[in-house]
Amino acid sequence: MSETAKIILDGKEYELPVVVGSENEKAVDISKLRAQSGYITYDDGYGNTGSCKSDVTFIDGEKGILRYRGIDIAEVAEKSHFLETAYLIIWGKLPNEQEKEQFDELIRRHELLHENMKHHFQGFPPQAAPMAVLSAMINSMSCFHSHLYDIDEPEKFMEATAKLLAKVRTIAAFSYKHSIGEPIVYPARNLNYSENFLHMMFDAPNHPYELDPEVVRAMDLLFILHADHEQNCSTSTVRMVGSSEANLFTSVAAGVSALWGRLHGGANQAVLGMLQGIHDRGDSIDTVIAKVKDKDSKFRLMGFGHRVYKNFDPRAKIIKEACDKVLKKLGRKDPLLDIAKELEQAALKDSYFVERKLYPNVDFYSGIIMRAIGIPLNMFTVIFAIGRMPGWIANWKEVHESPQARIYRPRQIYTGPTQQSYDEARKKA
Repeated sequence: MSETAKIILDGKEYELPVVVGSENEKAVDISKLRAQSGYITYDDGYGNTGSCKSDVTFIDGEKGILRYRGIDIAEVAEKSHFLETAYLIIWGKLPNEQEKEQFDELIRRHELLHENMKHHFQGFPPQAAPMAVLSAMINSMSCFHSHLYDIDEPEKFMEATAKLLAKVRTIAAFSYKHSIGEPIVYPARNLNYSENFLHMMFDAPNHPYELDPEVVRAMDLLFILHADHEQNCSTSTVRMVGSSEANLFTSVAAGVSALWGRLHGGANQAVLGMLQGIHDRGDSIDTVIAKVKDKDSKFRLMGFGHRVYKNFDPRAKIIKEACDKVLKKLGRKDPLLDIAKELEQAALKDSYFVERKLYPNVDFYSGIIMRAIGIPLNMFTVIFAIGRMPGWIANWKEVHESPQARIYRPRQIYTGPTQQSYDEARKKA
């Protein structure tokens, strides 16, 4: 007999089914509660609400576990590359050699933008926020690839996926070149995914960019570590927009806009700003720790703690090691990295942080490594968006293919005025 939960409302008992996930996650199914009782549940910000069933990513925040399609993130980071990881996340399996070659070739085939799209960049001022440009340009892809509005065949979905993954890098690099007044650099067919992005970002007619394997690997790693992270704000946005049967390009563009928020994708920029401030003021680590503990201080420690993880963010461990390798290879000693390391060590030994489970998250080190690579601060969130593309696509696919698919429509608890006449409201004005 299936397990159930019981709830008593207005003296009447209701029996609700319990849903159990493959990792033994348990939830009470309240989908028929309103129809049966007239009640809804209230969960401000959806912090304790399961909005969907998904096969893509598993997170155990208490244990610091992150898995893509059942594979631990550390193993994916060690053995895979970004396009293979994207394939895994989107189609639920690792590609065989033939599938991998075909997918790589499809990405190369679609990496150029329609030439008319280049004119769009001229319409943005040079100082335009890169995330605004990225969202607008991805949305405009709907106009240039209107045959992919309705994706009802696997071949069409594959084509739309390849176009998004391939062109998002090109859009990002072109927008960067436009912002600094340099000529755009077209993708090169002989380069892999991450090599091509760095090539388009930093190559110039008077100064060819030399690809460093360690830097390329770090770039690929950044994309892999951000490829999916369960039902966060932007992914939930993609699912919600997609539930209206909006096309893939429009749904993903909405995800970019959600990611743009500083509480979501902008966190790594905030970390770098914090470290720079500590450096500029000459604060000691003891002074910083004291500020964090001081209730009257307005100082915020960025890059520590996570909405989901109550343990060490597994991605932070991986990116920290890559950061060390890149800086060593480039022969750079970054004072901000030194501050970050000292701050981490001090926090991990301090009972204040340990008791509150405030551990460094992925944002704590990703900003440092992007700074070392040469990526400007205003492009940090764009890198996040490129990496998150597979997760957004996979979640849109789940919504699109679900036999129980219906438009998302949350309920609310109304707290406004009760019924009143227009004249009564006018008297109060």
